[in-house]
Amino acid sequence: MIEIFQYEFMRHALCAALLVGIACGVVGTFVVTKKIVFISGGISHAAFGGIGLGYLLGVNPIIMALPFSILSAIGIGILRRRTRISEDSAIGILWTIGMALGILFISLTPGYAPDLFGYLFGSILSVPMIDILIMGVLDIIIIATTIVLFKELQAISFDEEFSLIVGVPTDLLYFILLGLIALSTIVLIRVVGIILIIALLTFPATIVKQFSSTLKKIALFTTILAIALSVGGLILSFLLDLPSGATIVLLCGVCFIVSVVIKRVISRR
Repeated sequence: MIEIFQYEFMRHALCAALLVGIACGVVGTFVVTKKIVFISGGISHAAFGGIGLGYLLGVNPIIMALPFSILSAIGIGILRRRTRISEDSAIGILWTIGMALGILFISLTPGYAPDLFGYLFGSILSVPMIDILIMGVLDIIIIATTIVLFKELQAISFDEEFSLIVGVPTDLLYFILLGLIALSTIVLIRVVGIILIIALLTFPATIVKQFSSTLKKIALFTTILAIALSVGGLILSFLLDLPSGATIVLLCGVCFIVSVVIKRVISRR
C-alpha cells in the first residue's frame, strides 16, 4: 500500500485529501449545525463562473473561482437579509447565474478547455502543486478565523435570534460564515468537483453529529473522519481505476448508511 505513494501525483493527491478533510471538518460542522447545506451548494455552483472566466483569460481557474465564490456568498447573504426574496430563491438565482456565466465564458474561449471535467466532477489525481499551495493558504485562513470567532459562530449556529438579543453581531458573523463556505468550496473543487462539493461538506459532519452534541467534538471528529474518507476514497479510486471524486462521495454515503444503522442499534439498546 505504501508503494502507491512513491508516485509524485499520488503524494500531491494525499496532500489534497488532507487539506480537504480539514476544510470539511471545520466548515462542514457549521453548515450542518446551522442547516445551510443548500447555501453551500449554491456558492459552489456559482463559482463555476470563475472557472469559465479563468479559461477565457488564460488564468488558473482556481484563482478566478475564488472571487466568484466569495461574491456569490455575499450576494446570497444580501438577497436573504436585505430583501424579501426567500432563501431558496436567492440560492437559485446565484446558482444559475454563476453556472450560466461559466458556460458563456467557456464558449467564448478559443480552442478546447482542458481538464474542465475535473473541475466539475473532481480530479484529485491531477492536482498540481500550485493548487495545493492555494488550498493550504485557504485552510490556514479557515482555521484561524474559526479559532478567533468560534464562540460567536457557535452561538449563531445554534440560536441566531438569542445571539442577536444578547448583542452578538449576527449579520456580520453570518457573512463571515458564508465567506468560510466560499473558501472551503475552492479547497474542494479539485478533489470532488463543483457538482459533488455539497456531499463532502455534509456527510462527515452529519455522521459525527449523530453521536455527539458538543460543537468542538463534532468539528474535531468530523475533520478526522473527512480526512479518513478522502484518503480512503483516493486509494480505492486508484486501486479500482474509478473516478476519484465519485468514489470519495460514494464511500461517504456507505459510511453514512452504516452510521444510521449503528445509531438505531444503540438507541434500541
